[in-house]
Amino acid sequence: MIDQKYLSLLKVVECGSYTKAAAALSLTQPAVSQHMRGLENELKVKLFDRAHGELKLTREGKTVVKYVRRMAAVQNNLLQALDNIKTQITSLTVGITHTAESNAIVEALASYANTDEAGMTIRIHTDTTENLYSMLQNYELDFAIVEGRNIRSNFNYMLLDTDSLILAVPPTHRLAKKSMITIADLHREKLILRRPASDTRSLFEAALETHNMRIDEFNIVMEIDNIATIKDLIRRELGVSVLPKSACMDELGKKKLMALSIENLGMMRETNIVYTDDFEHVDFLEDLVQRYNQMRR
Repeated sequence: MIDQKYLSLLKVVECGSYTKAAAALSLTQPAVSQHMRGLENELKVKLFDRAHGELKLTREGKTVVKYVRRMAAVQNNLLQALDNIKTQITSLTVGITHTAESNAIVEALASYANTDEAGMTIRIHTDTTENLYSMLQNYELDFAIVEGRNIRSNFNYMLLDTDSLILAVPPTHRLAKKSMITIADLHREKLILRRPASDTRSLFEAALETHNMRIDEFNIVMEIDNIATIKDLIRRELGVSVLPKSACMDELGKKKLMALSIENLGMMRETNIVYTDDFEHVDFLEDLVQRYNQMRR
């Protein structure tokens, strides 16, 4: 099994200090320091630099941590797989972007986990697309649900849905009865947008750039990661937002929000299930896609 020194390293990185890591591991601070010296001697690298009282990983240290994370995840997967054999229950860890978390996929996962024949426990981790790819690479996730398709040789993709970005407005909005608005209309609105790192924001910005426009030409009053919060602010008439239509289906069906297309801005994108070559439950993914489509209908 993985050496305690490596686990101590991960805890030091997580806590930011030897003392806090020692307390979390129920070890003494000298013991953790000895673990770090032992690793540096064993690997013949320096793991940390200390700058302004803070521990900073060296370039070599970052590489070591990346692979130690992978080693720890593989060990956890092994122990979980053995436990699954004993209990006849499959445990899956699923990565989902903030956008995907707001659509029917979580309901589809819950529906599957609740069937008597499934015998399955599902853990959901929400993060950015880039972080989810990193976690997949490190075997910390069984599969991920992301927007777009970042083709990499060691990943497989299964199409879950196609989607478009729309302008979400409250039903009382002056534009609510229109099916399509112009860029000029959009310039007059107070926008509540996803953060710049999000795929939704990136797609919107890319669509603007095709028309030689920049995002900073618009009146952005807030930037928020949480889509549920954005939708709540729109319903309270505090702004409008460019969001995936799939993330608003419940509100659109109940007439709590209205979806408007933006003239000349084609903002279509895929939602994909991403998994590695050694994922053993592809039949589950196929069933998940079927359940998702049934719920959407």
